[in-house]
Amino acid sequence: MAPEHCPGQDMRNWKGESSSDVRCPYCGREMEFFRDEPARPCRACGKEVRNPHIDLGCAKWCKYAKQCLGVIGDGGLESASLCQRITQRMKDYFGDDKKRIAHAMGVLTEAEVILATEPEASGLVVRAAAILHDIGIHEAQRKHGSTAGHFQEIEGPPIARKILQDLDIPEGDVTHICQIIGNHHNPRGIDTLEFRIVWDADWLVNIPEEFHLSNHSKISQLVEKTLKTKRGKQLGLRLTKFESNQKAI
Repeated sequence: MAPEHCPGQDMRNWKGESSSDVRCPYCGREMEFFRDEPARPCRACGKEVRNPHIDLGCAKWCKYAKQCLGVIGDGGLESASLCQRITQRMKDYFGDDKKRIAHAMGVLTEAEVILATEPEASGLVVRAAAILHDIGIHEAQRKHGSTAGHFQEIEGPPIARKILQDLDIPEGDVTHICQIIGNHHNPRGIDTLEFRIVWDADWLVNIPEEFHLSNHSKISQLVEKTLKTKRGKQLGLRLTKFESNQKAI
């Protein structure tokens, strides 16, 4: 008997556009995603990029969901569905600020990579904190005339809490997520595994933007001193190797 397959993967059942163009948040290269692709590496820079237009809503009811998507970290498909909804709230909040949206999606991508090696971490907490970690940046600018990290940490948690409570996320998870957001520039009194994953993911996106990758010694020292997870450090050291390979091409 032939195995059953997800009907959503059959292009004959697709309506509207079958693919969409996405700009890589790391190098700016245009990428094309089919609507059922969760993520794939950018051909230009090699970084794993999530498809922001994928629709996982069917995963909550479709009997082929595990066959199609597998179990995505802690919380499984439910966590993935919530991730999509939180992402949309973040995009709605930032509006036309494509830079902040791209940064949040880049941090989420890195967090997902680290999360895959940390099965004890809460996927929901990691994903939500990664998506919303900079959510206070506009309010920081409006209230304090500055986007400095400590102002983001003051203004971010109340905004994130409202978003998360509107989505009926358990209060314990909401508190944990807000603690991560409130300490993502200056860790004070929090050192959970979920915090370390988001901390590293944010640094992995920021390092290429703020430092010259050609200074291998400086980057290596920064990675070893600053990043907190084994996988995060591995990814950080790969940044300099990728830069060297690009020069050799």
